Amino acid sequence: MSDTAASKEKLSSARLTEATDAFVEQFTASIDFDKRMYRQDIQGSLAHAKMLNKVGILTDEELADIERGLAQIQREIEAGEFQFSVAQEDIHMNIEARLTQLIGITGKKLHTGRSRNDQVATDIRLYLRDEIDERVLPQLKRLMEGLIEQAERYHDAIMPGFTHLQTAQPVTFGHHLLAWFEMLYRDAERLLDARRRINTSPLGSAALAGTTYPIDRHYTAELLGFERVGENSLDGVSDRDFAIEFTHAAALLMMHLSRMSEELVLWASAQFQFIDLPDRFCTGSSIMPQKKNPDVPELVRGKSGRVYGHLMSLLTLMKSQPLAYNKDNQEDKEPLFDTVDTVVNSLIAFADMVPAIRFNREAGYEAARRGFSTATDLADYLVKKGLPFRDAHEVVGQAVAYGIRHGKDLSEMSLQELQQFEPRIKADVFDVLTLEGSVAARDHFGGTAPRQVLAAAGRARERLQTLKTA
Repeated sequence: MSDTAASKEKLSSARLTEATDAFVEQFTASIDFDKRMYRQDIQGSLAHAKMLNKVGILTDEELADIERGLAQIQREIEAGEFQFSVAQEDIHMNIEARLTQLIGITGKKLHTGRSRNDQVATDIRLYLRDEIDERVLPQLKRLMEGLIEQAERYHDAIMPGFTHLQTAQPVTFGHHLLAWFEMLYRDAERLLDARRRINTSPLGSAALAGTTYPIDRHYTAELLGFERVGENSLDGVSDRDFAIEFTHAAALLMMHLSRMSEELVLWASAQFQFIDLPDRFCTGSSIMPQKKNPDVPELVRGKSGRVYGHLMSLLTLMKSQPLAYNKDNQEDKEPLFDTVDTVVNSLIAFADMVPAIRFNREAGYEAARRGFSTATDLADYLVKKGLPFRDAHEVVGQAVAYGIRHGKDLSEMSLQELQQFEPRIKADVFDVLTLEGSVAARDHFGGTAPRQVLAAAGRARERLQTLKTA
């Protein structure tokens, strides 16, 4: 059916006395982007039809016709044979118009007791729930599994830990990777928590006030796998806080991926040389033949801003809307859909890349030797010898200043050199001034000692296995 023909049969146009302006028709249509929710729209319609049959509004024969027609429409869409019409505005009206073509007047009965307002709210909730379950969380978990594997592989690989991007104390690469894991684990928890509120059924709210038909909202919620039914029909059709909450969780996730990206870019540079990124995740230069550019982490770092923008867009969209539904809400889908796609694609890239990263043990070790990274260990040693911490801090500061003047790390100074600052220093000091001794001394829950890193990786794997959507 052509758009012209479809316009004459527009399902919602009887009240209007003149045809919609051609530009306005195009301007107000959402079919170009909301058609991705066809599966959820059909799912919701099937549940609604079964409920109408249960309460006696549809006969068994009419229900069978609707089920048959919707199944054919889904096949047509998935085969690329469905003719979407801008004149029918959105996915809901396109499907309903085609259903009426296929099964006749019964197709017009499907909309009994509902509105496009509760229909679209239902579709978006189903869509977001499916995206979390089928795309976002699986890829996030795959990335976290890769981090655990790498943490175990490099549980004893020493590198400098940083504060202010200055060498602070030695840590292990495995310990650093597990810090990334913890950030992402909280992101997964936030997504699951948001999913709990997403999984509320607005179906049956109708336009805003409910319906006069004897509907059974709990039955449709059960059919659609919703955990609960929305308490208020006005709220059910008008708020999009669940979509904003998802986008907020996505923005936090992208922020963490961006921080990881920044470190990967630094570590892969000639100035650090801590890691080697696989060639397949990098590109060359059009003019400089020696270049190996870390494009994937750079691009993910940039895409974080895209998701931040979508969050602000959705917040701004909702901030001054009166109850209940307003056409403004058509603008919720494109930022939401793009957020989902951006997050999923970023996770796929990282989940593929992280397990293939190789850490340069020698470069990490040598970098940790520079910058007096065991200075705190010397202070702790002196405290254990009876010196107050503030005095120990002063002694170590003097030793570091001496090392800077003479180009020596603390571990490279002789016992006599160290004792000129504090006579309580004995030969056993070199047990704590080595990098190995320093990391091994942090042998407690959450510490960077290699055996603690292995234990933490084991706990992380157990926690990941219990991370489930329902």
